[in-house]
Amino acid sequence: MLDRKWLRELAVSALAVLLALIVGAVLIIVSSPDVTSAFGYFFARPLDTVSAAGTAVGDTYQALFLGAFGGKYQFAETLVAATPLICTGLAVTLAFRAGLFNIGAQGQLIAGALAAGWVGFAVHLPPVLHVLAATLAGILGGALWAGIAGLLKARTGAHEVITTIMGNYVALYALTWLLSTSALQRPGRREPISPVVDDTAQLPQFLGTRLHLGLFVAVLAAAFVWWLLARSTAGFQLRAVGANPDAARTAGMNVGRTYVVAMLLAGGLAGLAGSQQVLGTDLPLTNGIAGSLGFDGITVALLGRGSPLGTVCAALLFGALKAGGNEMQAATGTPLTLVTVLQAVIVLLVAAPALVRAVFRIRAERAEAVAAKGWN
Repeated sequence: MLDRKWLRELAVSALAVLLALIVGAVLIIVSSPDVTSAFGYFFARPLDTVSAAGTAVGDTYQALFLGAFGGKYQFAETLVAATPLICTGLAVTLAFRAGLFNIGAQGQLIAGALAAGWVGFAVHLPPVLHVLAATLAGILGGALWAGIAGLLKARTGAHEVITTIMGNYVALYALTWLLSTSALQRPGRREPISPVVDDTAQLPQFLGTRLHLGLFVAVLAAAFVWWLLARSTAGFQLRAVGANPDAARTAGMNVGRTYVVAMLLAGGLAGLAGSQQVLGTDLPLTNGIAGSLGFDGITVALLGRGSPLGTVCAALLFGALKAGGNEMQAATGTPLTLVTVLQAVIVLLVAAPALVRAVFRIRAERAEAVAAKGWN
């Protein structure tokens, strides 16, 4: 059963999305040539301006919706876009619950994709075993990359924000360099691109679309994170350290070890996203394999309010925005950057829940406290 506090936070997130759509509508109106033209004679025929504004907003959002959910292929693309976001969002969420701000999901995803891709095209195994081995390599690659930051936090007190941000750059430039070497570069090519992973290592696809098995793995990962945090002793220790590390230390918990475990698990989730990208969506390794998925995972975790279920829902929303944005631009000419604006406004509003409550006149409960970091 969902508790009242989480439902209140979910309502605030939903209202933040609504406000972002309103802001987007304003931007659509002021940038529409038809509205601008009608506004020139507003005082003579004001309804023309209102009608043009309504048509511009309606057509744009309709195209955005149909591009995400208008058919089997559109819905499949939404799920494909959401799949790695679920995992990177979970990577940030899990670290949040342990009191850590994991900015390094981008680098961890790259490390996971590098490991999974190499096993996918350089190691030749039977079909099922090959997929499992490559996926496991991706998880281990991401976990080890994040574990460095966790170990530095536990042993030296180095702030995880700094170490994970630097890890992003190191992973990206290391991948770019490796793709120019004979170890990873595709024979006969000059650009930084690897061979395509073997057929035996590719994730099975469904319904004649790009939707692949990685979606179900991501949902299972979300269920695992929920069980870990809500039902296991290790999860209780993660939440206790995240809520108050000094109190947890007094109670006999090893705070440093908890930090390392949290980062290993978070990195493994981000590495899983990397393996899904290289084994299910892109197939060869490139230096753009991660896109902005790691940074989008931070947004997804914020919108999901630190809950695995909320993270999955937020990933589906952002997957729909990404998939529908292309159709929106093709059908209405609205720039794809509108989707980026919507995402940025959502983050801004979720990070400032008091503003959302003020707009909708929602009274915060007196006993509600603001956590310094993480959600517990």
